[in-house]
Amino acid sequence: MTSDSLSRRTFLQRGAALSLAGAATPFAINLATMAEAAAQSSASTDYKALVCVFLQGGNDHGNTLIPFDEGSYAAYAAARGGIALGRDSLAATALSNSLGGRQVAMAPSLAPLKPLYDAGRLAWLLNIGPLVQPTTLAQYQARSVPLPAKLFSHNDQQSAWQSYGPEGTLAGWGGRSADAVLSGNGRASLTCINTSGNAVYLSGRTAVPYMVNPAGVPSLYALNGGLFGSATCEAAFRQLVTQTSQAHVLASEHARVMARAIDVNAQLQTAMGATPALATAFDGANPLANQLRMVAQLIAARDRLGMRRQVFFVSLPGFDLHDNLLSRHAVLLGQLASGLVSFQAALDELNVAPNVTTFTASDFGRTLSSNGDGSDHGWGGHHLVMGGAVRGANLYGQLPNAGLGGESDTGQGRLLPTMGVQQLAGSLGRWMGVPSGDLSAINPGLASFNAGTLSSLLTT
Repeated sequence: MTSDSLSRRTFLQRGAALSLAGAATPFAINLATMAEAAAQSSASTDYKALVCVFLQGGNDHGNTLIPFDEGSYAAYAAARGGIALGRDSLAATALSNSLGGRQVAMAPSLAPLKPLYDAGRLAWLLNIGPLVQPTTLAQYQARSVPLPAKLFSHNDQQSAWQSYGPEGTLAGWGGRSADAVLSGNGRASLTCINTSGNAVYLSGRTAVPYMVNPAGVPSLYALNGGLFGSATCEAAFRQLVTQTSQAHVLASEHARVMARAIDVNAQLQTAMGATPALATAFDGANPLANQLRMVAQLIAARDRLGMRRQVFFVSLPGFDLHDNLLSRHAVLLGQLASGLVSFQAALDELNVAPNVTTFTASDFGRTLSSNGDGSDHGWGGHHLVMGGAVRGANLYGQLPNAGLGGESDTGQGRLLPTMGVQQLAGSLGRWMGVPSGDLSAINPGLASFNAGTLSSLLTT
């Protein structure tokens, strides 16, 4: 079997997680709790967490971080046409940094994040995206180097961002990073937590995502008064699904999984019930804010669960804006900013701001040129990294040409990334404490990228 082949146990774990994680019932959701429990540890004294905020659909980076100096803005406006943001609207969010005399501004809807940037708690990554190895425009045009599979495809590029492989890849770099630090946690099953459905990012070779509803930790319906209202029926059901001494190997393994899922669910409910509610306000009408509030509550319960390392995944849909870009994109970025500001305030409340690093990702960037009312599928884009450990108020990477036809333009303003996702993953992994010998195995091709680009992104 190859290194990616699955053992019988892993097959059972992964199969249950992938097939049932999207089901509506708490019973089904908790079948995704499949990871082996690590040895119990003491309350966390060395806690670190990553939070991936995935912008589903392909965020329009052109109206997220906008050229602001006069010459660059003129080139931007000419390329964007009717979907260009007005320069006057950018004055309040213009960043003080200058790259070769060029200046950028955040979208007006991201204004709530400006104080975090100015305070050195937020940074921008310029033109980052999936790559197999560093690639020039000439190499791309000649197809003389390996490229990510099925460029510009939503499903495949979501997977490429999260795992470096096309749709169907079994393990993502978040999960593989978690594999390397799993043994330090009191509950390995709660290392990788997803609030928004399946994502390969959180799947490792040992670590498996645990699904949590943003509204709270659900009860197992069949074991909490839901099975005909009969204690006898519930006892019989529990015995049936957790009895491991069965002749059939699959039935016995399934019972082990169920017993573990029931146990983890009960422990999580107990820990969350004993954790005080957050004083920080979140916008209840904002779906991203609701997910981030749940992540903050889970982080608040870390000591009760003996967690030292965790990886979270949240998402905000709606970014596939082939039309109505100006109106709809502003709303989405407003939700992103509101959710992130409240989340960072909650981390301050919990005194864990230096211990949690949050970053955005997306399927891909989009074309700089307009299709008339929106933009089309692209490749590289700009993303933010936020947290108390971030060396912020900074722009990392290479700022692409403001208009069309630059050295990174593969056509219509689709950016050839000048920073690989591996570089971000490597920097985050080092900060999390992933052994240096594991980083290249977790992030294929990492050694071929410029190790210094993000070496100063995070304090240790």
